[in-house]
Amino acid sequence: MSDSPADEPTGDAPQETPQSVEGEPTKKKRRRRRRRGGASESEGTANAGSDQSAPAETEADAPRPKKTKQALPPIASDPEVFAVDKTFADLGLNETLLGALDHAGFKHPTHIQHQLIPPALTGGDILGQAKTGTGKTAAFGLPILHMVEKGKPFQALILSPTRELAIQIRDGLRDLAAQTGLRLTAVYGGQRMHTQIQELERGPEIIVGTPGRIMDMVGRGHLRFDKIKFAVLDEVDRMLDIGFREDIRKILGQCPKERQTIMVSATLSPEIEDLARRYMNRPDKIVTTSGSLTVKIVEQHYLTVEPWDKKKLLHHLLTHEEPALTLIFCRLKRTVDDLDRYLRQNGIESHAIHGDLRQSKREQVIKELRTGSLEVLIASDLAARGLDVVGISHVINYDLPEDPDLYVHRIGRTARAGRGGIAWSFVTPAQGKLLTHIELLINAQIDRMEYPDFDYTERPDNWKDDTPTRPIAKVDAPPPVNRMAGPAIPTSKPKDAKSQKKLDEKFPGGIVPTKLPAKRMHGKLSTGRGKR
Repeated sequence: MSDSPADEPTGDAPQETPQSVEGEPTKKKRRRRRRRGGASESEGTANAGSDQSAPAETEADAPRPKKTKQALPPIASDPEVFAVDKTFADLGLNETLLGALDHAGFKHPTHIQHQLIPPALTGGDILGQAKTGTGKTAAFGLPILHMVEKGKPFQALILSPTRELAIQIRDGLRDLAAQTGLRLTAVYGGQRMHTQIQELERGPEIIVGTPGRIMDMVGRGHLRFDKIKFAVLDEVDRMLDIGFREDIRKILGQCPKERQTIMVSATLSPEIEDLARRYMNRPDKIVTTSGSLTVKIVEQHYLTVEPWDKKKLLHHLLTHEEPALTLIFCRLKRTVDDLDRYLRQNGIESHAIHGDLRQSKREQVIKELRTGSLEVLIASDLAARGLDVVGISHVINYDLPEDPDLYVHRIGRTARAGRGGIAWSFVTPAQGKLLTHIELLINAQIDRMEYPDFDYTERPDNWKDDTPTRPIAKVDAPPPVNRMAGPAIPTSKPKDAKSQKKLDEKFPGGIVPTKLPAKRMHGKLSTGRGKR
């Protein structure tokens, strides 16, 4: 995980030598990138001429050789990411955690860790904001591991928006707590209920889970909140976006008032601020994001393409650029599956992950991703939320996200904790305004990238756009009905203007009755006596 320092060694990593393929030199030539609209035609011709030994048509048709996963460059002590004048020993953590951090090769905390850990150790509530990939998980996880008492179950509760992120948090904190004897368990949907119930019966000190399954366990009587001392909401903005508002309010409302609450997020919306006012006690607001929200060390480009050419352009991109480990984002789950089939049929080994996959299959894909046994992963936004894998070098927005904030989260899957990365986005002619909104959000201009040798095609006759071409028919809704109102009182209509004038004088602005009431008292009032 990248939000925790456990998976981010800082020492120099040896570079592996790429395996040679029969008929090719040991050091394989990489095609020169043909990018940016300002490139001249002569430069494009020169680049094409330098690659005559490996024609694009032959390379696209034949399956690519299996690439050896190369070690990533060491983490740079970038002052924009790390507090280089501080060490973890300066933050007040115990010797056991310092030993685990030192064993992992970490010396300098990130800015969010440097600012959040000391006040968290004092027990105060904290509302923290930081860029994605800057160590938010370790920022709240290390203080919890420091303060939780061994042997007392259900002391800390950590909520996350997705099951993948819950698993990632649990695994990362387990690595840091290996020498503390503390027990952590993850509670999320998709796994057998019986398995998680058995883990809860062992009384773990720290629970990590998604709000829906947490509430399910509470309803079944296998989890209780009366002993909770620490409540953490990770990626709270995403939890609100995907509909966990009521579950969050119920969980925080049932936890003891004398608790420490920490909320961390990449963005802080007014709704998050309101949630903090309701369920936190004078929280310290820590904001380490200044100016642009995007990761500055990510090299960003966009490619203009028609919708029907997107598949072919993706294949062209993967075969010409040859990225090491690529994460491709799609808007719809059916697009994920369709694109996975297309790439496999065209000689590129890919894997798909989205919410409709079985949990066992999703965990298998994530395991292969972490071990480096796959090169291309196609994912939906929700399924990829917890994919904090160190080796992701490239992110491709196959479908540009409609929410500009999602663009920030997507490209943050690469360039984890100071490493570099590249992000490519496919932009259709109709998405020009959306691209402008993204640039305004990140306060930066995204450069255009072009392929002069890519063969664009005309619109196919059988092509159907994703959006409907016909306007949606409007349905006239019936007028609202007041169920508490009685029947309408009929009004009389005068025969002439003279009668109308008399009625207006007698009943100014009122309703003119047409007859006497059905029941009259006639001077008598029934008290009901004698009926008992």
